Amino acid sequence: MKKLKIGIIGVGNISSTHIEGYLKNPACELYAFCDINPETLKEKGEKYGITRLYDDSNKMLAELPELDAVSVCTWNNAHASCTIAALNAGKHVFCEKPMAMNAAQAEEMRAAAEKAGKVLGIGFVRRFGDDADLARSLVESGKMGEVYYAKANYIRRNGSPGGWFSDKSRSGGGPLIDLGVHVIDLVRYIAGNPKPVSVYGAAFSKVDRRDIKDGRAYVVTGSDVKKDVFDVEDLAVAMIRFDNGCVLTVETSYNLNTDRDTGRVEIFGSKGGIIIDPNLTFHSVLEGRMTDVSFPSPTAFNGCEYAREIDDFVSAIVSGTPLRAPAEDGIQLMRILDAVYKSAETGHEVLL
Repeated sequence: MKKLKIGIIGVGNISSTHIEGYLKNPACELYAFCDINPETLKEKGEKYGITRLYDDSNKMLAELPELDAVSVCTWNNAHASCTIAALNAGKHVFCEKPMAMNAAQAEEMRAAAEKAGKVLGIGFVRRFGDDADLARSLVESGKMGEVYYAKANYIRRNGSPGGWFSDKSRSGGGPLIDLGVHVIDLVRYIAGNPKPVSVYGAAFSKVDRRDIKDGRAYVVTGSDVKKDVFDVEDLAVAMIRFDNGCVLTVETSYNLNTDRDTGRVEIFGSKGGIIIDPNLTFHSVLEGRMTDVSFPSPTAFNGCEYAREIDDFVSAIVSGTPLRAPAEDGIQLMRILDAVYKSAETGHEVLL
């Protein structure tokens, strides 16, 4: 079977998860790399034995018509332009989260994919965890009853990555668009992908990068000429109401004066509740007694999910199987993020 020739646009930190996923998939051949940082490009090329190296994605697309698909792992502000250019060139695209800088760009990306007749997958990696599979099964089987409320947080005590992540012109925002996207999408996926109807949000810029010795949770790749810029929020909170009546409250922060980093998702139904922190537990009533159920095998996010999402993308190309994380869900997430930022700016609820 002819292998899919894969290009990577943007070879910073997150690209490694894509690269390793393609290397593990027998249907793929890692073919070309592109990045605007020559040092990072050279380093990644040498590490993976890739000699087709480009500093311009349009040039790569023009000179390598044999490419079948690309992963877009750039700064957020280049997601839409790189994705649309690749789709217009006849390539399938897997785009990292967030899908774009806003919902309007995301709509343009989906339209380009439909026009080209190509697959467009979005990097919602939390959908591919054992916890997501188990939680969704509990909901679909009826064991949760009616799901009506959820809480989610993704909090770091000292976790601003620096570089482009804190430069709004390139990131589109701070922890909400970087971290919150994961837990908001996970709740939506578990609950059956309800559509948002209203959002109330608040955002704060009180604590930028901490000048302290403690290590940060994540640090941007390579040098960055705008490393001193910090014009994004450091904390965002929101209440999101969905069309099925479910309400989600979310908190996300890079730098919060708290005791520890947290990443907890709680989903409540009329018959049961789910807590993911980091393994999944199920809480209900059995024989008239409160019951807490844990599982002998770990369900926590462990990194294997990245290979699974790549396999899902490849399967959609090769076999036409439906994507677990399609463009439509990327658009809905961007609509939520847009509304949170708008509500935070205006101080009012935003109706969608």
